[in-house]
Amino acid sequence: MRKTAPAPVAPRISRRHALALTLGAGASLALPGMAFASVPNFVSSIWPEAQARGVSRGIFDQAFAGFAPSQRIMDLTRTQPEVVKTTGQYVGDAVSSARVSTGRNMRGEWSQTLGNVRNRWGVQPEVVLAIWGMETNYGSYMGGNNVIHALATLTYGQYRYNFFKRELLTALQILQAGHVAPTNMVGSWAGAMGHTQFMPSSFVSYAVDYNGNGRRDIWGSIPDALASTANYLKAHGWRDGETWGYEVDLPGGFDYGRAWDIDRQTLGQWQAMGVRRTGGRDFPRAGDQGRLFLPSGAQGPAFLLVHNFDVIKRYNNSNNYALAVGHLADRILGVGGFARSFPANETGLNKAMRTELQQRLNARGFNVGTPDGAIGPKTRAGIIAYQRASGLTPDGHASSMLLARLR
Repeated sequence: MRKTAPAPVAPRISRRHALALTLGAGASLALPGMAFASVPNFVSSIWPEAQARGVSRGIFDQAFAGFAPSQRIMDLTRTQPEVVKTTGQYVGDAVSSARVSTGRNMRGEWSQTLGNVRNRWGVQPEVVLAIWGMETNYGSYMGGNNVIHALATLTYGQYRYNFFKRELLTALQILQAGHVAPTNMVGSWAGAMGHTQFMPSSFVSYAVDYNGNGRRDIWGSIPDALASTANYLKAHGWRDGETWGYEVDLPGGFDYGRAWDIDRQTLGQWQAMGVRRTGGRDFPRAGDQGRLFLPSGAQGPAFLLVHNFDVIKRYNNSNNYALAVGHLADRILGVGGFARSFPANETGLNKAMRTELQQRLNARGFNVGTPDGAIGPKTRAGIIAYQRASGLTPDGHASSMLLARLR
């Protein structure tokens, strides 16, 4: 979901199979501190601000017709995932053979549009396609929620009230401008819209009218959606002709603790530490800044991530997401899979498991501070110390295997 502000913290679950469970129009959600006695009072409170933004009464009434706050949507804001995917599981699911094949077909079908988009915005077609594939599986499912009603539910329920109220008012302005009809403004439960899932504020800032019909239609016009995605990336600093990162090989006896401390340095400096691009190839620009990414520690593939990886994260602030987008783009382009596989026996750690890992390290005398489930520098240092003391590769990776050993 595209945004100019951080995404909601609730997990992204399958929207295909969610049931639309709503309350009656006169009811209020069972939440503490509710500011509105009823739905009609809430809707009335929104009208003056919408009017001040130039929204007509007719558009406003059409948008709110039949509105009833959705308990399902409010439940999603509180849902915590019971199972957490590892990076390997996430990327494996996201970059499926079917998604790669469809992406290649779409590259052929929309080659002229993608070529024009590349010339104008300087973003490689495969990257735009990969985001489209990741967000809505190339438009096969753009979310089944009425965006106005979803945003109104979140505002009414006082979930990140200021943020979602602004998005709601902005969505009403989009309707007023005639870019989409109220019944066609569909998206995710959190209000992300169209083929490549823009939040309303991102739509206003970055959506473009590629086909020149006077509307920025990211729902019904694939060219508008693809161009808007490229414009978003370009506006956030995408560098044409550069990649997102490189899979690399690490030398024997590599100092993982030092690498964690370094964070970023030039690719040439990483080379001086013995880091090499897989396949024996050179880095095209040794002066590029890169950071080492070890999603499975020493047991899985290693990557040096460069500038464009961080641009992808402006679309969705997740290392796993950005890695999947980059890998899917490469696969659409014809590049093979990673040279090194992710460990097959690793499972994800949820917050409770990460907290337990910290508690067990503390109990063994490897001080990681107050257990909070967040893996930061102090926890990594404790893990490295434990691994060294136990004769393990000291990579600082908090894994399910490590937790099992500590148990």
